[in-house]
Amino acid sequence: MSSLRDDPARPGPRSAGAGSEPSGGYPVPVPPTVYDALAARASALIGGPAGRRTAAGVSWWTPVRVVALIALGMFALGMVQKLPCYDGAWFTGGDAQYTHLCYSDIPHLYQGRGFAQDLVPYFDPLPADLSGGMGYLEYPVLTGLFMEIASWLTPQPGDLVHSEQVYWLVNSGMLLVCTAFLVVCVVRTHGRRPWDGLLLALAPAFALTATINWDLLAVALTAASMLMWSRSRPLAAGILLGLATAAKLYPVLLLGALFILCLRAGRWREYGTTLAGALGAWLAVNLPVMYFAWDGWVRFYAFSRERGVDYGSFWLIISQNRAGGLDTTVVNTLSALLAVLLGLGVLLLALWAPRRPRYAQLAFLLVAVFILTNKVYSPQYVLWLIPLAALARPRWRDFLLWQACEVVYFAGIWLYLARTTGGGDAPGLSEEQYHWVIAVHLLGTLYLCAVVVRDMLLPERDPVRAAGDDDPAGGPLDWASDTVVLGHPRQGRHALPADAFDGLGAPPAGQPVRWGTERWGTER
Repeated sequence: MSSLRDDPARPGPRSAGAGSEPSGGYPVPVPPTVYDALAARASALIGGPAGRRTAAGVSWWTPVRVVALIALGMFALGMVQKLPCYDGAWFTGGDAQYTHLCYSDIPHLYQGRGFAQDLVPYFDPLPADLSGGMGYLEYPVLTGLFMEIASWLTPQPGDLVHSEQVYWLVNSGMLLVCTAFLVVCVVRTHGRRPWDGLLLALAPAFALTATINWDLLAVALTAASMLMWSRSRPLAAGILLGLATAAKLYPVLLLGALFILCLRAGRWREYGTTLAGALGAWLAVNLPVMYFAWDGWVRFYAFSRERGVDYGSFWLIISQNRAGGLDTTVVNTLSALLAVLLGLGVLLLALWAPRRPRYAQLAFLLVAVFILTNKVYSPQYVLWLIPLAALARPRWRDFLLWQACEVVYFAGIWLYLARTTGGGDAPGLSEEQYHWVIAVHLLGTLYLCAVVVRDMLLPERDPVRAAGDDDPAGGPLDWASDTVVLGHPRQGRHALPADAFDGLGAPPAGQPVRWGTERWGTER
C-alpha cells in the first residue's frame, strides 16, 4: 500500500503551505503557549504567550540551545542537592545520607565493586568482604565499561574517601555529557515541537536522580536511537538501541513498540533492518566478555533472577503484609506473566485504535508496564520514562502531576531507609507509611498511562496530532498507511495538515481538528 507521506496531493507539516515554514525553509515550531493553558499562564513571567509576529529561527538562542542549557543547569542543581552527602554523609555509615535525601550508589560501589583495587570488571572476582558476596559486577557490559573508564580518570591516593568523592565527580561529569546528548536528541526528535524538551529539562525527578546510578547512559543511547528512527535511518536506530540494551535491559522494549507499529503499517523491511542492527551491536559488545569471562558476564542476569522482592514495587506491599513473605521464584513467574498480559493488551490496543499510535506513546506504555510489574523500583528508574513521557504526552499539567508523585516517592524511599537503618526511634517513615508512598508512585504512573491510552483512542485529544502532525518520531511510519487494523476503527486516519493552520501552527479559530482525511479533502 502506498504511503501517505509520499503522496504529492497531501499537504504535510513540512510543505510550503501558508504559515508552515519561515523564510529559511524550516518548519515553524509549535509554541507550547498556544496549545497548553498551563504553559500560557506560566509564560507571563517572560512576557506572555507567543504572538503572531514572533520571529522563528532568527536568533542564536535556538530552542535546542536554550533547552540544553536549562537541562545542564538543572543537572548542576541536582549535584548541589547531593552536597551534604559529598561532604561526609556518604562516608559516616549512618542514616544521614537518607535523611538528607542525597544517597548515591556511585561512591559506595567504587570500593564495593573493586574499582579502588584496580580489579577488572567481569574478569576479576570480587572479594566477599567488599561486595557482600556479589562475586562479580552486577551491571550490563556497557555500563561496566562506563564505570571502568571513570575509575581510570580517578586518582588513587591513600585517602579512600577523597577517591570516592572524585569518582562521583568524574561520573557526574560523564553523566552530564550524557544529559546534553539526551536533551539534544529529544528536542530534535519532534522537529516542530522543540520546546517539548523543556519537560525533560525542568523535570524535578530528573535533577534529583541523575547521579544516583548510571542509568543516563542507556537513556541517552535510547533517545539517540529514537532520533535516528525519526530520521528514517533504521540501521543506525538499531545499532544505538543495541548499545542501549548493552547498558541497561529496558531499551529492548522499544523493539516491541516498533514491532507493533510495523505490524500495523506493514513495514517489515525497516523493522528487520533495525532488529539486525540492534542484535549486531549487542553481540559486538557482549560476545567478547561472554567468551572470555562467562561467570562475570552472566552475573547481571543471575542477579536479576535471584533478587528478591525489593523497594518500590507493589509486590513489596503484598510481601510485607503476608506471613512468610513471597517466594522469589513465584514473584518472577507472576510478574513476567503480568507483564506479558499487559504487553498483549498494548498490542491489541495499538491494532484497535482509530489511528496507528505514535512511536513514543507505545514506547512509554511498554516501559511503564515493565516498571509497574517489576519486583523492584529504584528511584532512578524514573529516568527511563521522563524522555518518553515528554514525547508521548507533551502537556505540562499531566507531566507535573506525575512528577509530583515521583518526587514524593524519591523522598519517601530515603526516609523509609532512614527509619529501617537507624532503628525504630530514628526519624523517617514507617513500613505502612512507605506503602502509601509506593501507592502514590504507582497511581501517578498509572494516571499518565491512562491519558496516553486516551490519546490513542481519541486522537483529537493527542497534543501532537492536534497540532497537525502525524508521528514526528515515526520516521518511515510517519503518515504511512495501515495494513493490519482490528475491529471497526472510527472514521479517520490523520490530523489536520499543518499548512491549514495559521502562522503559529494553531488551528483556525472555531475550526476543530478534522479526522478522516487520507488525502486532503477526500474523506475515507
